[in-house]
Amino acid sequence: MRSLLLCLCVLLISPLAQAERLKDIASIAGVRSNQLIGYGLVVGLDGSGDQTSQTPFTVQTFNNMLTQFGITVPPGTRIQMRNVAAVAIHADLPPFARPGQNIDITVSSIGNSKSLRGGSLLMTPLKGIDGEIYAIAQGNLVVGGFGAEGADGSRITVNVPSVGRIPGGATVERAVESPFATGSHLVFNLNRPDFTTAKRVVDQINNTFGPDVAQAQDGGSISVRAPLDPNQRVDYMSMVENLQIEQGNAAAKVIINSRTGTIVIGQDVRVQPAAVTHGGLTVTISENIQVNQPNAPFTDGVTTITPSSQINIEEGDSRMFVFNPGVSLDEIVRAVNQVGAAPGDLMAILEALKQAGALNADLVVI
Repeated sequence: MRSLLLCLCVLLISPLAQAERLKDIASIAGVRSNQLIGYGLVVGLDGSGDQTSQTPFTVQTFNNMLTQFGITVPPGTRIQMRNVAAVAIHADLPPFARPGQNIDITVSSIGNSKSLRGGSLLMTPLKGIDGEIYAIAQGNLVVGGFGAEGADGSRITVNVPSVGRIPGGATVERAVESPFATGSHLVFNLNRPDFTTAKRVVDQINNTFGPDVAQAQDGGSISVRAPLDPNQRVDYMSMVENLQIEQGNAAAKVIINSRTGTIVIGQDVRVQPAAVTHGGLTVTISENIQVNQPNAPFTDGVTTITPSSQINIEEGDSRMFVFNPGVSLDEIVRAVNQVGAAPGDLMAILEALKQAGALNADLVVI
């Protein structure tokens, strides 16, 4: 029993290899989503639509729509459309999407409409970068935000009422050709290119399916031989993408966000022998104005103003601490915490260590 508990303790203390599925660390080249965009009208708003005097394109779009239905607006007619808003629609067309399937869309006001709540999007074509129509959007909006305004001009807004979504609001009309079913090889692109990870992916695939099935093209791409039959290819890729891969450790980096004071130190960051001292020197200068009046009133004496400056210098309690060779992340954090360094102080210490050549990591300031 004692030996079993000892073994369990060793397992809990020892670092475990973090293996992940290949599908979580890589993507198949060509199997990707495509962005769609469209322009249309939202109607049925409760007086929160565009102000036509400031958004003439809304009136023009509305007139064009009426023309398609055989209705001609007399020239010079001033139209007030408080219940209509011009909007932009965007969506992602997922890979392997086929005609007849539905996709979610996001609708955003591009005029001065205050809220799209309660509105309905009229039929709008969604186009790709090539100008072709790939989906048709229409439906009732779901808006998470709302706003209220008083007669005195005061208002309150919760979330963003000028943006809404329509789940399944677009119907796919055209499929995007995918290279998945063509060619004798498929390429896996690593989400984080790394030569060690690429080698481990190649070794794992070849050990499982046979030699020379996978070949590394570079540190971020692995070419895998696949069956030509589409059904067999799907079964085969299902097995490949579920292989467990242990990723290589990323390069040692220290990330510093100077705006928020956030500092992230990677696990492989090491410090060479160095001694560090960091103390604060505070200089305070205060100006006091003194007014001197003549002793006797109604005399030729002149009132004078004499500035008086007071300078106070305070030096913080600075301590020196030593980094031994090969100091780990845990020891760096512990040493800095012992001297009570703030995030700004830690930034200065890390930058000084990098300049001294004692920090074996890339210092990235964002």
